[in-house]
Amino acid sequence: MARPEDRRDVTDVRRLAALAHPLRTALLSHLMAFGPRTASECAAAVDASPSNCSWHLRQLEKHGFVERAGEAADGRERPWRAAATGFRIGPLDDTPAVRSALQILASVQLDEELRLARTYLRHEDELDEPWRHSAEFNAYGLLLTAEEVHDLAERLDALIRPYLAPTRDDVPDGARPVHLMLAAYLRPDAP
Repeated sequence: MARPEDRRDVTDVRRLAALAHPLRTALLSHLMAFGPRTASECAAAVDASPSNCSWHLRQLEKHGFVERAGEAADGRERPWRAAATGFRIGPLDDTPAVRSALQILASVQLDEELRLARTYLRHEDELDEPWRHSAEFNAYGLLLTAEEVHDLAERLDALIRPYLAPTRDDVPDGARPVHLMLAAYLRPDAP
């Protein structure tokens, strides 16, 4: 059953720092895509041990990113789920500590994006033809103002939100978890 949309703002640099860890980012991404999972189920997906996942899930729980998702069916390991259907960064003070935490988090998130894309490419031949041909790897060179970048991101977000796994209630047969990454930033080689 779909959950109502619940996007939460991350406005504390300590919460940013808690999320800026490769395994925590991978765990949160996995839970947001697949819904409630045990630490053992997460471990298989993120290539870590169940005990390590359990420890990092508890750290994410301390900072409000994940929560327990009811009782375990077998009475042993309880599942975890994302505490919200999305997280927004900000508003935050423009301080060196905040800028550093944001840069570290963005770097960790980019590493996770590359890990997922490379894993997909390694296993692409194992997929059915429609899924192999549905993948998109595009890049665009745009000329925008800073305000236009923000506006474009807002408009794209509005187009994407109806398809979010935790909130989608009109899931067609054959739908599977798909990862979408969009990034927009001033090219580092721009004059």
